[in-house]
Amino acid sequence: MISKDTVYKLLEEKLVGDLFLVDLTISSSNVITVVVDSDTSVNVDTCIELSRQVEHNLDRESEDFELTVYSAGVGEPLQLPRQYNKNLGRDLDVVTSQGEKYIGVLKEADQDKFVIEVSKKERVEGKKKKVVVTTEHTFPYADIKTAKVVVSFK
Repeated sequence: MISKDTVYKLLEEKLVGDLFLVDLTISSSNVITVVVDSDTSVNVDTCIELSRQVEHNLDRESEDFELTVYSAGVGEPLQLPRQYNKNLGRDLDVVTSQGEKYIGVLKEADQDKFVIEVSKKERVEGKKKKVVVTTEHTFPYADIKTAKVVVSFK
């Protein structure tokens, strides 16, 4: 079986600038999956370059493998604090490990936690119409099941 350390060392040479590794998995049948992201953007050429780096430095004659390299897309859950920082100001769909769901604007993110601002209409005593109430929620990363960027076509 191909080791993660071997593949990581091969990738490390090409992870330059604002490009970073989000996830690296290798199954028992040598199916290698590499997910990368960037503070700006990841294009197809970058994925091809990373794929070639691994492909050309592993010997298929000694161990056969399958390799997939792709960028963390908008529909992918955020996994690293760096990804949260990249998406400040965007709407997030957050599901906690307790199953609670929140949708709000990502306001802050650091190495331990992030903050979203949730706005919703609620009935306030003394008012006939519902009023928009805004609350901030702070979540430690350990308490999050999934957090995805909400795609809006407004």
